[in-house]
Amino acid sequence: MSKDRLVVIGGDAAGMSAASQARRQRSDLEIIAFERTPHTSYAACGIPYYVGDLIKAPDQLVARAPEVFREKQNIDARVNHEVIEIDLDTRRVKVINLDNSTESWEPFDKLLIATGASPIVPAVPGKDAAGIYTISSLESGLRCREALDREKPSKAVVIGGGYIGVEMAEALLLRGCEVTMIEMAPQVMPTLDRDMAEIVSQKMIGDGVVLALNEPLTGFDVDGDGRVRAVVTSDRTFETDFTILSIGIRPESGLAADCGITLGDRNAIRINERMETGIEGVWSAGDCAESKHLISGKPFWVALGTVANKHGRVAGINIAGGEAVFPGVVGTAITKFNDLEIARTGLQQREIEKLGMASVSAVIDSKTRARYYPDSAPIKVKLHAEKGNGKLLGAQITGGSGSGKRIDTAAVALHAGMTIGEIIDLDLSYAPPFSPVWDPVQISARVLLSKL
Repeated sequence: MSKDRLVVIGGDAAGMSAASQARRQRSDLEIIAFERTPHTSYAACGIPYYVGDLIKAPDQLVARAPEVFREKQNIDARVNHEVIEIDLDTRRVKVINLDNSTESWEPFDKLLIATGASPIVPAVPGKDAAGIYTISSLESGLRCREALDREKPSKAVVIGGGYIGVEMAEALLLRGCEVTMIEMAPQVMPTLDRDMAEIVSQKMIGDGVVLALNEPLTGFDVDGDGRVRAVVTSDRTFETDFTILSIGIRPESGLAADCGITLGDRNAIRINERMETGIEGVWSAGDCAESKHLISGKPFWVALGTVANKHGRVAGINIAGGEAVFPGVVGTAITKFNDLEIARTGLQQREIEKLGMASVSAVIDSKTRARYYPDSAPIKVKLHAEKGNGKLLGAQITGGSGSGKRIDTAAVALHAGMTIGEIIDLDLSYAPPFSPVWDPVQISARVLLSKL
């Protein structure tokens, strides 16, 4: 073994970002990355759009293939290799080559655990039947797309109304399916407040989705060939030709837990701002690891590609002997359903109440451009602020083209700890093709200021 060897478990955003950053810092470091799927560094967030045929080829989703890491960066990226055990006492990992089922032990001096997250599959009858698809890796997206192309289903059921569920409902509509969405909660998009989520629900219903809220999944009806033919909820049964299971994801932290590494929020791996696990020479990053929420100040688990890449960068710098910290997140996220853009950042109402904070809120309706300008679209903005000091706590936005990315104004304000008054004074850009004279975020801030 060379003097210094880094083993990376996980070859997507966080893992390969860290490996690349460590290589930039140290040319002498031996780096081996193990990835259990056939792909490295792919855009998981683009999978629903590939399934919906908006993106034609899967290669468009791959940022950097394994051979590129090997040939251009001297990073030994081994795909179809799964790490199944970590031995901290002997500083080695047990790896199975999935192509030939052979096992080996690989030593390390430094270890990065970037195992990501996995879909939650409930223990209900029929869960393992054919015709049920989860969306977690590029490989799973390929299987889903191939099945759609081959089978050309007419009826599809999406179970779960979060980001992936909403995006997959759109994709299946684009593929010509009649779509039903089942959600056990009283609303879709649980990271939104109820009133903002209702806008999403009404849009989905208006665009043809049958929405079944407050209906927990209880099982699947399976035919004699072992294929799902219906989805069963607490209230009724829905026939299906094609089923997406997207009720949520969980951190892939089992390897870490098994070797004694501390877990935190929602069983994500506990790390500090340098991505260190508390075990000397062992770091963690990405969807398997915690972050800190900048508003609550508490440990917080969020699975986002943006966060994973930043985690990886910080981990890679520190692994190579540099100095970098990751200060935390505010939970900024954005998606869409057809032409409705949906975005959020910071705390939502129930989180504010859980923290015992006194707050006020404002919701406004405006336009994305000057009202008289062609193609000006409706936009709704909701802001939360702390009562007394007026600090922004959270923001949510829905609306037409040009709405969603306005969430970034609120995200920057949250990072800066700005008050509502300071947001009103921001020197934001204006021209009729882009915005009203008062940007909708600032209009909402003005209304909110009057309530403080």
